[in-house]
Amino acid sequence: MPIKVILVDDHAIVRDGLKSLLARESDIEVVGEAENGPEALKAIRSRKPDVVVMDISMPGLSGIDVTRKIGADYPDVLVLALSMHSDSRHIAEMLAAGAKGYLLKDCAFDELATAIHAVSEGRTFLSPAASQVVVGDYVRQVADSGKNAAEPQTKPLSPREREVLALICAGPSTKEIAARLNLSPKTVETHRRQIMEKLGIYSVAGLTKYALREGLASLDD
Repeated sequence: MPIKVILVDDHAIVRDGLKSLLARESDIEVVGEAENGPEALKAIRSRKPDVVVMDISMPGLSGIDVTRKIGADYPDVLVLALSMHSDSRHIAEMLAAGAKGYLLKDCAFDELATAIHAVSEGRTFLSPAASQVVVGDYVRQVADSGKNAAEPQTKPLSPREREVLALICAGPSTKEIAARLNLSPKTVETHRRQIMEKLGIYSVAGLTKYALREGLASLDD
């Protein structure tokens, strides 16, 4: 079954270009397009995509707002941000909102296809350019604070959040975590966002490092 994708961008020329490029991929099918947030939510409801390629800057609802709504109402739909914004604030806010990946619009096409495949398989994907921004911001935080910026916990995690964190680091999907804990996927996504906000960590790699230090996960998991 091909990966069903919806393209969300307020510029038709961008959507047309992405659609033409993705048509080359035999296992990716563009099933819908939208130029704003309300249209995106309507398309998701009717087309039931696997992945939404989401712009950030749009009139009305921003891509960040739409991503939050998708996480709340359609927890099985995965969001991949594709934006012109290369600053750490936008990247962090999109990941905190629930995006599973972040690409810059000047990326190569192969990078977009790779990201769609990675996200559809439950992996987080940051393009090299976005990763450099995140790492650079991390290094500045360490230099400024004089301590490990990977441990910015300001609020303690609840027992349930620690349990969810351990499972996130072990690798199962949101659906699998929900089944194990007898929760809804929507509740699991809410816990994920709360964990990230409490720890100030917005990537699975960072969460895994934290969980290893806290004894919530092991290299054998």
